[in-house]
Amino acid sequence: MKRGKFIAFEGGEGAGKSTQARLLAQTLGARGIDCVVTREPGGTSGAEAIRALLLGTDGEGWHARAEALLFAAARSDHVERKILPALDAGQWVICDRFVDSSRAYQGGAGGLGDADVMALHRVGSHGLLPDLTVLIEVSPAIAAARTSSRDGDRPDRIGGRDEAYHARVAAAFAQLADAEPDRFARVDGDGSADQVAEAVFAAIAQLI
Repeated sequence: MKRGKFIAFEGGEGAGKSTQARLLAQTLGARGIDCVVTREPGGTSGAEAIRALLLGTDGEGWHARAEALLFAAARSDHVERKILPALDAGQWVICDRFVDSSRAYQGGAGGLGDADVMALHRVGSHGLLPDLTVLIEVSPAIAAARTSSRDGDRPDRIGGRDEAYHARVAAAFAQLADAEPDRFARVDGDGSADQVAEAVFAAIAQLI
């Protein structure tokens, strides 16, 4: 059986990753491609439990190293129990965030460093990388408006960090995309959902 393709959506808060993952699955499904849509942290019962620990706002939170370890543990379970079995069954996996989020958030903005994040990924998830990572880039003003509309005055622990932190995240994503142009497709996310979806499909068409 032909192995499925693995596509990850990346970007900062309010980029529209979840919406675009869903729209892409619908488009591919209409073409007869069986898709699994999932997210990180999450995707399995164990990983969803870790998600609650990471994003909940009770308590004092986690430092960057502890965050990276928790994300790596959630991802390991997700990869073993959901992503790899789906790919081996010939399904396409469309994931809202994957390891590049850890590289940008904990490795870049959190100061942990890319080498340590990728070392954890090699141990926990066999170093698995997407066939294509779609980086949706949005302007800060639009991202802020979208997150405010979505979260109101109750953002999660990471989304609620200050503007400087999220600017560092955006810069880290840009650096990753610059360094790995064959794996990353950069999409302007400032337009309507349909406009962005058209650009996303154009970016992934090479895989069909």
